[in-house]
Amino acid sequence: MRRLKMIISYDGTSFSGYQVQPGERTVQLEIEQVLTKMHKGTPVKIIASGRTDARVHATGQVIHFDTTLTIPIDSYMKALNVQLPRDIRVLACEEVASDFHARYSVSGKRYRYIWHFAAIQSPFRRHYTTETNGIVPNIELMREAAAYIVGEHDFSCFCAANTSVQDKVRTVHSLTFEIHGEELHMVIEGNGFLYNMVRIIAGTLWEVGTEKRTPQNVQKIIESMDRKTAGKTAPPHGLYLEKVYY
Repeated sequence: MRRLKMIISYDGTSFSGYQVQPGERTVQLEIEQVLTKMHKGTPVKIIASGRTDARVHATGQVIHFDTTLTIPIDSYMKALNVQLPRDIRVLACEEVASDFHARYSVSGKRYRYIWHFAAIQSPFRRHYTTETNGIVPNIELMREAAAYIVGEHDFSCFCAANTSVQDKVRTVHSLTFEIHGEELHMVIEGNGFLYNMVRIIAGTLWEVGTEKRTPQNVQKIIESMDRKTAGKTAPPHGLYLEKVYY
């Protein structure tokens, strides 16, 4: 039995999320179906670094699974990519120790959130960026507000209310903004993220950038530990899981 670690990328547009759901098309289901076929009908379960929601994309998701197949790593990747749908691709594969765990061995993650503020929206970016209808935010205000988020905090305010997680203390290592043409990218790294945390942070900082709230208000939001004080949850299709650290 070998344990394989894979880095995968997927276009979340047509998926109901990563995790298997009855009657829905999911990333996990698509991969497990191909692996089961490769193992002559024996079910193969994959474990990911974490789930992503419907329409959320990944350029660096990590999975692991155990296999009895002895084929070389390169051949394993090719066999998967030939059979997987075109909106999922295996980017890298390696054999790892039996105690490696794609979820529990994680030390940090990096996410990217993208807004597209062109006056005329591109028909080719509508599934991959959040359109702003030509609104260009005040990025300096967003950077000022981001400084309050960096560090270790109880992030209850940036967590979806229906989560079952009790410990909501996380550390955000960095939160930066980049301009790429007519797109604004928010890049955030941390030791872990709560359910919808990145999208709620994005929605809140967008409200700062459009001057609906002040940068200083973000500090009060964090101190309140109340989801109701934060901004709206940003749309899913602007979000990318970019890298997982181990």
